[in-house]
Amino acid sequence: MHEILRAAGITGWVADAHLLPVLGVAAVADVWFPAARLVVEVDGRVAHGPDRFQQDRTRQNLLVAAGCTVLRFTWDDLTRRPQEVVAAIRRVVARRTDR
Repeated sequence: MHEILRAAGITGWVADAHLLPVLGVAAVADVWFPAARLVVEVDGRVAHGPDRFQQDRTRQNLLVAAGCTVLRFTWDDLTRRPQEVVAAIRRVVARRTDR
């Protein structure tokens, strides 16, 4: 994900961001765009068993309730559709920072 963001020239993000001090949500975002309040998560099958699946959904609901947009991408998205990943992130960042 980080390579894709850098290659696209997308700035304004923080990797592995601890969100508790910022949002009051005990979460570490894979990628955090503070100005847009955008959390980007990369999901993989191996690390996401049934327990983790539920934890991720609960955490996502807390982030949305705190005013964030959450985008989730898979490894397949990153390797086969990086242009779509970049386009989705750019759309949300533009929409959320144009306020």
